[in-house]
Amino acid sequence: MTSLPPSGLLRINDSDLEYRLIGPQPSDAPTIVMLHEGLGSAALWGDFPERLQAATGMGVFVYSRTGYGASSPATLPRPVDYMSREALDVLPSLLEKIGFQRGILLGHSDGASIAAIYAGGISDHRVRGVVLIAPHFVVEDVSVASIAAIRKTYETTDLRSKLSRWHRNVDNAFYGWNDAWLDPDFRRWDISEYLAYIRVPVAILQGADDQYGTVRQTEIAQEECYCPVDVTLVPQSGHSPHRETPELTLATVSEFVSRILILHETRDNRAS
Repeated sequence: MTSLPPSGLLRINDSDLEYRLIGPQPSDAPTIVMLHEGLGSAALWGDFPERLQAATGMGVFVYSRTGYGASSPATLPRPVDYMSREALDVLPSLLEKIGFQRGILLGHSDGASIAAIYAGGISDHRVRGVVLIAPHFVVEDVSVASIAAIRKTYETTDLRSKLSRWHRNVDNAFYGWNDAWLDPDFRRWDISEYLAYIRVPVAILQGADDQYGTVRQTEIAQEECYCPVDVTLVPQSGHSPHRETPELTLATVSEFVSRILILHETRDNRAS
């Protein structure tokens, strides 16, 4: 496979997806694949990917899904099962395209849900662990209320102009996410069934003051998963611990990732 430049576009299915790669190639070393939130993008992770790469020594691959960042716009309206489609139809093609050999999936919010669906829905021995930051497994009233509130903020304040720094097609990004979550059919959205099929260690970080979800999400994971589940309730943090409490988040994620990497490297060495 041809080596990936540090940044660029990847043609996946019918879309061009922007990406950043920090550190070694996915074909050469363990890699953390990062999946952003419902209004996120490759750039909106800030310097967290670089700090994570420095702390773990692993490669870090971040990308913007269709409709976000500088990626191709999405066809709207998004279907209510858009996260399952992303996990089962798009992510497998992306991992193949980048030459992913082994590593970790790290997702935030929508991205965490996508990572969980992939880990439980596809038997992929290359995925050695999953990090879920503020994941959603079911829809809570607080989630819908906050998402309805941010729609009003988007349409009446300067939030749209602020988000346009991160998204080439800002209305496509916002309404693709917001309309799907506010669709009445979305209230029945439930991906908890995938959790029972995850066969690798899971780390969950949940902000104590998350305005988009409660500890019920972590409780569901602990109830449904048969794999080890490490839960960290992050104090003084809302929905984005990696931005609000970056030091604690980085330390927690790095410790988990490094522990999983050492475990598997030891096993691989014994097997050889």
